[in-house]
Amino acid sequence: MLIHELANFVLTQAAAADAAADTGFLGTIAKRYNDGGWGMYPITICCIFFLAIVIDRSVTLFAKASINKDAFMRGLKKHIYAGDLEKAISYTAGQKATPLTAVIKAGLMNVPKGEGEVQAAMDEATLRENPKLERRTGYLAMVGNAAMLCGLLGTVSGLIQCFEAVAHVNPADKATILSNGISEAMNCTAFGLITAIPALIAFSLLMGRTQHMLDDINESSVGVLNLIIANREKFKMPANMPTEGDEA
Repeated sequence: MLIHELANFVLTQAAAADAAADTGFLGTIAKRYNDGGWGMYPITICCIFFLAIVIDRSVTLFAKASINKDAFMRGLKKHIYAGDLEKAISYTAGQKATPLTAVIKAGLMNVPKGEGEVQAAMDEATLRENPKLERRTGYLAMVGNAAMLCGLLGTVSGLIQCFEAVAHVNPADKATILSNGISEAMNCTAFGLITAIPALIAFSLLMGRTQHMLDDINESSVGVLNLIIANREKFKMPANMPTEGDEA
């Protein structure tokens, strides 16, 4: 009996799908959303958080904090090789404000104090700037998992309705309740996955971008420190900067 009713439900859904084709894609999505019942609400909340985090992190990682590292380093090396510390600092300060330029500028400002101070200043700046690149991205994995679990919860709720229809409802109402329960279960599963899969993909992509930028900061800071050490004798120190000897 249950198998027969499920077959009838599948045929009914196929006919409904043909009818919904005339209403357009958005109309079909809206109908599926309504059929999902209460389970759609937590999935929607997860989707809103997912979109907000992706937009915020994408703007930061691909626009605000992004800089052409190779071009920046080529311009900086010219001033370091020439021994002009003041121009090197001015050149760095004139670039777009990013974590990379902030770390390098912190190191250049401490060149007169010695290599140890340069290293310490860049390490401190790195600890200050890295969280700006890493913040909130980790929540995407949580949102993706939460959306998947919310979809599962809606699925279980719909299946409970199906079993109640078979066990306790009048035969006249059984088919309707069974149809609604299966529709709620399947739609919650679908929308949960529709939210979870892009969230997890976005998490991987943004984490990869973040790690790439962190690697650029570490590589550039080490490279600049080595350049400073190799060309220290060439530097013409600005008059208003204390030197290593003055600090002692």
